[in-house]
Amino acid sequence: MEIETFPALNFDGLRHGFSTRSSGLPDNLENELLASFKAKGFPMIDAVQAEQTHGNRAQAVYTPCGIPVPGVDALATSVPRMPLVVRVADCGAVFFYDPVEKVIALAHSGRRGTEGNMVRETIRCLEEMYDCRAENLVVQLGPCIRPPHYEIDFAAEIERQARACGVRHYHDCGICTAARLDRYYSYRAEKGKTGRMWAVLMIDEA
Repeated sequence: MEIETFPALNFDGLRHGFSTRSSGLPDNLENELLASFKAKGFPMIDAVQAEQTHGNRAQAVYTPCGIPVPGVDALATSVPRMPLVVRVADCGAVFFYDPVEKVIALAHSGRRGTEGNMVRETIRCLEEMYDCRAENLVVQLGPCIRPPHYEIDFAAEIERQARACGVRHYHDCGICTAARLDRYYSYRAEKGKTGRMWAVLMIDEA
């Protein structure tokens, strides 16, 4: 397993990562993920995850709660050293960073979440809770399933939604998970019997 990073998110005071496929046993995947991100400097004991209901709710978080935050698919925070975590295996992990307000968000946007405009709801949360401005945001889409391996191009729709909100700094890694089963998990290509990649984002300031 490797932890990938994206050039657009290489800011001082920001730490991020996206896990690749594990060569280990499936039963040990979560432990390997925790260890891999911990080795990259993430204090995973303080990580916060969303329940991921395939909806479009976003919520600001201020402290680890020990369980996934109920009923949401996106999390936002201004708290340093508290990793946000999204789990994906074809759905889009969308990273948000405001370098002006020093605020982050991380969203899970698959077919249904994208239909509900998950990006708009995440940006609305950032605007309402942290006075962020869409034009200041850096937005990065990670590996996800894309045509021709899936009939809906929700990656293109995620970009459209971001730009419609006023995002100027949008980046897409352009990688299809189903086309790279040597490196990523794909729920669709592997008929539901597969693992998950983790997207993790953290403000790395004391």
